[in-house]
Amino acid sequence: MANVEIYTWTFCPYCIRAKSLLKRKGVEFTEHNIDRDEEARDKMAERANGRRSVPQIFINGQHIGGCDDLHALDTKGELDGLLQQPA
Repeated sequence: MANVEIYTWTFCPYCIRAKSLLKRKGVEFTEHNIDRDEEARDKMAERANGRRSVPQIFINGQHIGGCDDLHALDTKGELDGLLQQPA
């Protein structure tokens, strides 16, 4: 199973939506809640090619993008394959 990381804010509707999709797929993930933590947000942005919006999602260290990017991969049928790759 893939190593999935997601950077979130507590009340972000896009974060909740992305986590919901992962949970529906039975995926375990590591959540990095960065509410009011600028240092953590800077670290996330460094990993996410400068993107500072949340969520930012990584699968096996590869930057996937945000909520819309995650759902687009699912719609194209590409997400399940990424999630099946070993960490």
